[in-house]
Amino acid sequence: MSKGREPSASRSMAASAVSALKEAGRRVARPASAAQRYQALDLLATLAAVVDGQGRVLFANAALEDALGISRRSINGSRLQDCFTEPPLLDNALQGAHGNEFAALRYDAWLRRPAHEPLPVHVVVARADTEGEVIVELLPLEQQTRQEREERLLDQAQANKELIRNLAHEIKNPLGGIRGAAQLLQMELESKELIEYTQVIIHEADRLQTLVDRLLAPHRRPHVVGDVNIHEVFERVRSLILAEFPRGLRVVRDYDTSIPEFRGDREQLIQAVLNIAHNAAQALGERIAAGDGEIIFRTRVGRQVTFGKQRYRLALELHVIDNGPGVPDSIRDRVFFPLVSGREGGSGLGLTLAQTFVQQHHGLIECDSVPGRTDFKILIPLP
Repeated sequence: MSKGREPSASRSMAASAVSALKEAGRRVARPASAAQRYQALDLLATLAAVVDGQGRVLFANAALEDALGISRRSINGSRLQDCFTEPPLLDNALQGAHGNEFAALRYDAWLRRPAHEPLPVHVVVARADTEGEVIVELLPLEQQTRQEREERLLDQAQANKELIRNLAHEIKNPLGGIRGAAQLLQMELESKELIEYTQVIIHEADRLQTLVDRLLAPHRRPHVVGDVNIHEVFERVRSLILAEFPRGLRVVRDYDTSIPEFRGDREQLIQAVLNIAHNAAQALGERIAAGDGEIIFRTRVGRQVTFGKQRYRLALELHVIDNGPGVPDSIRDRVFFPLVSGREGGSGLGLTLAQTFVQQHHGLIECDSVPGRTDFKILIPLP
């Protein structure tokens, strides 16, 4: 792949990663070996290597070892250029680094992987603090795209949170005045027709009050942490869904029963999963009518999972999968926005609240949808 300018989000992300790599080298005394100086790089989710002037690998982090499928012992001492489909690109970058031609050089390339297809990566080359050493960071382009999407989701969720809180408070205060004035007016009226109008005002004010309360609910209720069995959560949701949709819907269990209990807010997690499952069931209207509606509850433990710019050794992967028509294209990028709904009469709050509850567990909800299969995946880090 040729050199090119990266998006601003990935540029800042790469710059911060390079800074972290340099800081890792500073923290260890100079006489130590490269492996000792740069062992903190094993904590990074991105692929990283420290090389000398000829490109020989002095240190490769665990992520690079996993991506190449080669042991670190085999990588160390080899030429990093040979891991690329176009070695001269890295040769030129290393020459520039040693000639002080730049602080950091970025370009796109293909990483060779034994027994696998080449991996497209974004390469960042920067001089290390130790003389003669260069840090090479490789960010898989698929991972980069995913990280940018997750960053947008997190920023969007934070903006939604502030918007909802401010808007709800602005609505709530005049709403109480409107309802109170309508009640006082109703007491002065004798005409039944006019009283009906005031009752309409009171009823609609109460409906809006209920909506406002739902908007504020996640921010009012304290986060109550205790031991949670995730399968008890799913079983509770399953019973509620089947009680509402007793015919034409099959809820399939696909559980990893070895998942241990973890610390979390059981009620919030029930509500989050219920909101997603309820949306799925409502989207399956035609399938349920035909008798072949299906929702799958799947639980797994992911290892070395990266989301929210962090890498976690273990994370819960919870899936709610349905065989419905899929999320409409018109709202696919806004599905977690408040008041956005693909169903007529929907409040558009279910997924927004679910995302809020999951984020209070330092997690994230992702959506992958095509006609016939929609998968909402909940990721929650485990200690």
